[in-house]
Amino acid sequence: MSKQNNPSLRPPRIGGETIAAIVVLALLLVLPFLASDYIVYLLPQYMLYGVLALSLVMLWGIVGIVSFGQAAFFAIGAYAMGLCMAQVDFGFNSAYAGLLCAALVGGLLAGITGWFLFSAGVRATYFVLITLALSIITEQVAVTQSQLTGGFNGMFVNRMALAPWAGGEIASDLGLYFFVLAVVAAIYAALRWLMAGRFGTVLAGVRENEDRLTALGFRIDHYKTLAFALSGAIAGLAGALYATTASFVSPSLAGVLFSTQVVVWVAIGGRASLLGGLVGAVVVASASNYLSAVMPNYWQLILGIAFMLVIIFFKEGIAGMFSRAGSLLRTRAST
Repeated sequence: MSKQNNPSLRPPRIGGETIAAIVVLALLLVLPFLASDYIVYLLPQYMLYGVLALSLVMLWGIVGIVSFGQAAFFAIGAYAMGLCMAQVDFGFNSAYAGLLCAALVGGLLAGITGWFLFSAGVRATYFVLITLALSIITEQVAVTQSQLTGGFNGMFVNRMALAPWAGGEIASDLGLYFFVLAVVAAIYAALRWLMAGRFGTVLAGVRENEDRLTALGFRIDHYKTLAFALSGAIAGLAGALYATTASFVSPSLAGVLFSTQVVVWVAIGGRASLLGGLVGAVVVASASNYLSAVMPNYWQLILGIAFMLVIIFFKEGIAGMFSRAGSLLRTRAST
């Protein structure tokens, strides 16, 4: 029997998101050789915004929980990176110790917070308010603890050295670009793999019907806490890399405005798609940077209008729109 007649012998079909992810990765690999030095310096920061968006997609799109505290974990990771590099002498390994510390602190804080909230049965509305308060508290701590954080003046963070064979030499913009790109690709691939497995299936079940999973014997609070801890660790790691890439951390990274922007990125890109959230964050953050320079008084209004239009007409974001269009084309082609 031929492969054409036996479906079990056919190679597995590559999904549309996988193809799109390969295309996006290829474009990002080529872009540094075509773009200006300023883009090569700035784009890694936007890619790390994309990782921050991934941490929210996992919560909002997969579990069905909206968090306004991702910016807090991002800022905590950034400050942890700065403090480790400035006050802990591990030589070449100081930067990597900072990355590890940022991920651990972000994950631990999110895990502890989630444990108390979810074990108490806190519902989605109150969870949003509490995570929003977490961002406000983090910003205030960053402002008041000026002896550690620099207060309103912010904190300068050194560039990291990438490899021991470089003799501890500080990473160039191009070297850091490809390092960040590798980290972004690894985190995206790991989340895709994790969400496709049993853990992701249970999280999706939590979103659809908590009572049914509880009746089946699943500890819903445990799964929610694990998901929140993982998202906090990812956000903290993204913040640490952002700190060494931008060489500066300010309290506004934990503020309400930035927390709201993360939600807007994910909503526009598509909360049901990891790639949609990642690309949406990069595109919207880039557009916001451009609009804030061209129209400093109106860029937030334009971003708000775009958010409202997406929520009204494209509830699954841009990724959902492309997904539906692709399904429609495949249906027409098959008929």
